[in-house]
Amino acid sequence: MMVSLALLVLGALAAVVAPRLMARADWPEREPVVALWVWQCVVAAVLLSFALSMTFSAAAAWQAVRGQVFAPAPTAVVNAYALRAHAPWSAVLAVVLACGGLWTGAMLAREVYRAHARRKRRRAELLVRAPLLPGEDAGSDPLVLLEGERPDAWWLPGAAPQLVITTAALRRLKGRQLDAVLAHEQGHARARHDWLLHCSAALANGFPQVPVFAAFRDEMHRLVELAADDSASRRFGRLTIALALVELNEHRGVFGPCPTPDAQLPQRVNRLLAPLPRLAAGHRLGLTAAAALVPVVPLLVAFVPGLRALG
Repeated sequence: MMVSLALLVLGALAAVVAPRLMARADWPEREPVVALWVWQCVVAAVLLSFALSMTFSAAAAWQAVRGQVFAPAPTAVVNAYALRAHAPWSAVLAVVLACGGLWTGAMLAREVYRAHARRKRRRAELLVRAPLLPGEDAGSDPLVLLEGERPDAWWLPGAAPQLVITTAALRRLKGRQLDAVLAHEQGHARARHDWLLHCSAALANGFPQVPVFAAFRDEMHRLVELAADDSASRRFGRLTIALALVELNEHRGVFGPCPTPDAQLPQRVNRLLAPLPRLAAGHRLGLTAAAALVPVVPLLVAFVPGLRALG
């Protein structure tokens, strides 16, 4: 039971402390790809801690579960976990955590279903505005041009991602700006940023009171755009993608004094025009390796009693 409680405390501590540490860090804007990896590792560690806590609690409460979890383990290992010491509390904790796991799965399923419905609806609307030519397959063209008075461009995720762009945007984008916008959206498609957004939204909507999940969702929306900006700027230059963002969004008033839902756009443009130096390669590698070790911590907590018994 002590291992189960330790894992529960570890998961709760990571859920509270990690967002605060990441908020104080000044490097995520300089290395958004590394920051995306760090956030994924932190959330994985939190979920793994709760899942292992549920497993040990269920093993302490019910013999059937204990027999499955510790089937190949020697008696000394089973005794090291003192699984029969607090069976009633273990049952309550196991049920609560199991309900949390089922709720997480339900929220993720709901988010995937809603995303699929949105994609289906938007593709149907796209076919109405841009009908297929004879012999043309739906989704076969990675670039779709729409007649429109407002400059706009957006990405339709899916098995065959498409960039949709209006004629007004085509008139406003000059030189290689259109190529930069296409590279930005291709960066989203290659990295499957839509799945990151779905998972973060499911966790945040399912557990709105958990700080790490709310911060995870907000940071995913911000960091995926920064990562895609960097992907496009490496090919076409920071000035090109910055000007393309201004041309596509200037009519929305996002660059004015009043805050708007797209308030991050001026920050993205400023970041592209006045970039901070990237972290050294060794520093990036160190952050990546350290983040990869975060999910290992709950595994160590879970297996230390058994390893000691074997030793």
